[in-house]
Amino acid sequence: MHAIRRRLAAALLIVLATLPAAAQDRAGEFAYYVLSLTWSPNWCTLEGDARGSPECDGSRDLGWTLHGLWPEHEQGWPQDCLSPWPAPSRRMTEGMADLMGSGGLAWYEWRKHGACSGLPAGEYFALARTAYAQVARPPLLEALEQEVRLPAALIEEAFLRENPQLSADGVTVTCRSGMIQEVRICLTKDLEPRRCGPELRRDCTLEDALFQPVR
Repeated sequence: MHAIRRRLAAALLIVLATLPAAAQDRAGEFAYYVLSLTWSPNWCTLEGDARGSPECDGSRDLGWTLHGLWPEHEQGWPQDCLSPWPAPSRRMTEGMADLMGSGGLAWYEWRKHGACSGLPAGEYFALARTAYAQVARPPLLEALEQEVRLPAALIEEAFLRENPQLSADGVTVTCRSGMIQEVRICLTKDLEPRRCGPELRRDCTLEDALFQPVR
């Protein structure tokens, strides 16, 4: 009986050795970036308040926050790459809280997306900060004093009006649970505007999406 088990085990090892290895996303191998901006008041209503997120503290007056700068393939995207660089320090991730709402999100985004950039953490966060700074957020949206319902297309139009360097095929607006969720902007590795891949060109089509004011 023991001899049979040993032969079966040996046969199983041979079969496993011949199977193709699981694909591993490699850091630095991607086509372009997606700059993802979240409308903080809506996110807090949907998720952040229940978490007790510091992002949702009304004294912070947050509007469009940086969700992330995501490496993207023409189809699909890499994630959870094995980075050749050390993980960011707590001080480094907390230093992104002014844009991202919390250091915890900065850490999560580095681990899932930033490591795939192939950059050291400090350079990646600096690049994300640069990308965020070069996109003008429509001041009219942040000046609203009460919630409104509007076509999601108006959010895209507002961004295009404030950013003439962008084009409609390089900007996507997403919704969640009937609310405006995010604006996603496609950029080259040098942070120049570019056309989004087909998976990202799927705008929210709601005509009455909820948009809440800055807290």
